[in-house]
Amino acid sequence: MSSRTSSGVQHKQQRDETKHTDTRTSHRGAEVQCRLTLRDKTMTLTAYREKMKELPLVAYFCSCILAESKEKTTKKNHQGVVDLNLCLIKDMEVIELNKRSSGQAFEVILRPPSFDGQREFNPTIPPRRDPSLEEIQKKLEAAEERRKGQEAELLKHFAEKREHEREVAQKAAVEHNNFIKLAKEKLEQRMEINKENREAYIAAMLERLQEKEKHAEEVP
Repeated sequence: MSSRTSSGVQHKQQRDETKHTDTRTSHRGAEVQCRLTLRDKTMTLTAYREKMKELPLVAYFCSCILAESKEKTTKKNHQGVVDLNLCLIKDMEVIELNKRSSGQAFEVILRPPSFDGQREFNPTIPPRRDPSLEEIQKKLEAAEERRKGQEAELLKHFAEKREHEREVAQKAAVEHNNFIKLAKEKLEQRMEINKENREAYIAAMLERLQEKEKHAEEVP
């Protein structure tokens, strides 16, 4: 009876050991399979770690900031903010239509602006202060000076215009007088020439008449 019980215990121990070895082998197989599936990722992670060792402290700090910003974007995506891996856009909805190896097609829907949680802007106009007597007097004096200045400029403009008109009229009168004088001189010269020509013609006619009379007396 004791030999049977001891053999049963040994058989049970052997079954437990085989089961344990089977679980170990199954775990090892799963671990190997996981390592095989994640081989590329572990390689890139190790390469990234080696690269980070070579980078300066500033680049590491920048990478930490970028990681924090990505975490913030994933948190804000639940609040209606769409992340396009480029920037954060509010009041906008992006629907992916088609994604291929050559590119990606998406639809952008603009939402109407919401004013929830914002105060309405009511511009308050400051109360208008009544001007004092001195300010009114100064404004009146300044207006009077501007009016006088405008009147002086207007009178100056009119005086310059009248002076120009007077100069033009004087120049026209001088030219007219010169023209009359020149025409008179030309007329006098022509009259003198005509007078001389007439006197010469009359003298020639008288001389010819005298010659004819003389010739008539000589002929019997």
